[in-house]
Amino acid sequence: MAAVRDVEIDPEGTFKYILVRLQRPGGEEQRDIVRGTKAAEFHNHIFEKVNPEMEKLGYECKCLGGGKIDHNSKDKKIRVFGLSTGYGKADHSVTVEILKKVYTDYEITWSDDKK
Repeated sequence: MAAVRDVEIDPEGTFKYILVRLQRPGGEEQRDIVRGTKAAEFHNHIFEKVNPEMEKLGYECKCLGGGKIDHNSKDKKIRVFGLSTGYGKADHSVTVEILKKVYTDYEITWSDDKK
């Protein structure tokens, strides 16, 4: 699972994101990853891109939910909020912990706000 990056999000702006759980078929080990992009009109568009990539690496994917990320790289701030109509709200506190592994010098916050 080390080959899979914890986070792949756009470098700037406000966009949809999903929290995805990876697991080997029949295996115990699992890991959660964050994916988000402005290119996705809907949350399922992100999953439709991630799922085949992970299947090629031998992982099963499950979307745990979604929301939005506001990424301000100039001020080194990330805000996680909102929800996905299709997948439900991701556990934003889990998302923040994953983001902190990558954006170590950022101020990262979350809320249940819709906007």
